[in-house]
Amino acid sequence: MTTCADNGPTLRGGALGAAILIGIGCAGSAWAEPSLARGEYLVRGPMGCGNCHTPIGPNGPEMDRELTGRVVEDSPAFTAVAPNLTAAGEIAGWSDAELARAIREGLRPDGSLIGPPMPFTMYRGLSDDDVASVVMFLRTLPANPSDLPKSVYNIPLPPAYGPPVETVAALPQGVTAEYGAYLAGPVSHCMECHTPMGPQGPMIGTNLGQGGFEFHGPWGTSVAPNLTSSEDGLAGYTDAEIATMITQGKRPDGSAMLPPMPYGYLAKMTPDDLAAVILYLRSLPPLPDAG
Repeated sequence: MTTCADNGPTLRGGALGAAILIGIGCAGSAWAEPSLARGEYLVRGPMGCGNCHTPIGPNGPEMDRELTGRVVEDSPAFTAVAPNLTAAGEIAGWSDAELARAIREGLRPDGSLIGPPMPFTMYRGLSDDDVASVVMFLRTLPANPSDLPKSVYNIPLPPAYGPPVETVAALPQGVTAEYGAYLAGPVSHCMECHTPMGPQGPMIGTNLGQGGFEFHGPWGTSVAPNLTSSEDGLAGYTDAEIATMITQGKRPDGSAMLPPMPYGYLAKMTPDDLAAVILYLRSLPPLPDAG
């Protein structure tokens, strides 16, 4: 019988690191326990970590430099640099518990805060199993050096993104709206980009999925569409059409959708996970377009 303690690489960081894997990582789920396979699926699939942490060249992501970091946004408000996640990056010196905390709470081991656009509003809800799996996979990445500047923020950052995350139980996997909410929220953080921003961040409590957030990049300006069940949202689309938009970035008329949505990563979702996300989106209360 396999246990959390003997499944794949051992988490580092002493008793606290082991607690991530053994103490809180064995909550019930279809994967049963944290695993390297689960971590790879999340990082290279629905979490889309490479969308920010992998350099992008003229032909798309430079996979020979996968997860070595890049400048994600350079604006008057801040210059955000996604760090190198390989063994050549600063996280190599962090314990597994410290890395897990950085992913979910945005706090480095020295107590400094990681700034936007890392989606901590959503990542705080990652289950203990899944964050342990992600850490497990990142530890397998070979050292691939990169020469990156530090992030610079010209806006005030909060002292923290919320209270400490104690434990988050794993949800049973399946084609359910509940599991779809987990995938569209904490895992893929769709609901952060597709919810209007207020003074305190995404207005999750009142405007969930309403769309309207603008992204500016070399492609021009893209606006996150309404994902609710209203006529302004997804009511007029079939499930197959929604699946194609999520995984291929193509509208029913064949026109291409714009970045920064990580279509290539979302295309790696399992059929059941994709179906669960669509089921969840169908359950969102109807809201008109933000405006």
